[in-house]
Amino acid sequence: MRYFLELAYNGKAYHGWQNQPDAVSVQEVIEKALSTLLRKEITIVGAGRTDAGVHAKQMFAHFDYDEQLDSNLVFRLNSFLPKDIAIYDIFEVNEEAHTRFDATARTYEYWVTTRKDPFSMENAYLIHQRVDVEAMNEAAKVLFEYRDFKCFSKSNTDVRTYNCVIMKAEWEQRGRQLIFTVKADRFLRNMVRAIVGTLLEVGLGKSNIENVKKIIESKDRSNAGTSVPAHGLYLTEVTYPETIKIHG
Repeated sequence: MRYFLELAYNGKAYHGWQNQPDAVSVQEVIEKALSTLLRKEITIVGAGRTDAGVHAKQMFAHFDYDEQLDSNLVFRLNSFLPKDIAIYDIFEVNEEAHTRFDATARTYEYWVTTRKDPFSMENAYLIHQRVDVEAMNEAAKVLFEYRDFKCFSKSNTDVRTYNCVIMKAEWEQRGRQLIFTVKADRFLRNMVRAIVGTLLEVGLGKSNIENVKKIIESKDRSNAGTSVPAHGLYLTEVTYPETIKIHG
């Protein structure tokens, strides 16, 4: 039987989602907890690979187990796991369901703060200048005109295509906080942080819409803005078709 885990984590203490040979990952911590509680070696497959320091408000992972799970496994897992990882739900899915390949969309938020704040310093990127939010939103609309985003991808990434369909890209100002929300069918490595860095240059008056178009058309990462720090990035939603669930 195949099960989906719905979870969240603060990525500060972890070297990303995926298992690493010499660093602690979110995947490793959850696998150890599941293997201990189920008394069988469990391997999980995540919906994506967040980088070191990146957070997830909603993430999914799947695993196989040949028995019905105890109804209080969520509670037991949360008691076993560290405070910075939370399990929200566990549910049975079709045998072929896959957290990575069956996801139809993913949504990220990037948080920026324009004032030094002891309560958000570790969870948002601090910039000291005022930015033009309207200009950044106009520049973000350019993303809808393109499919190939090689210019925002980490170099030497092993992917078949750099094509992504962006469904949403907008900035919202909440007091001294700026939140960029972007939704797409898939993302390239480092893509969101490179997009944010590029749009912030527009907001700071260092670039403009025409430059953003040239950057995308160049397909050259060195032309795009600097990647903003990982600690302001959150995976907030992963979308799946309802058909993957087993109801009953």
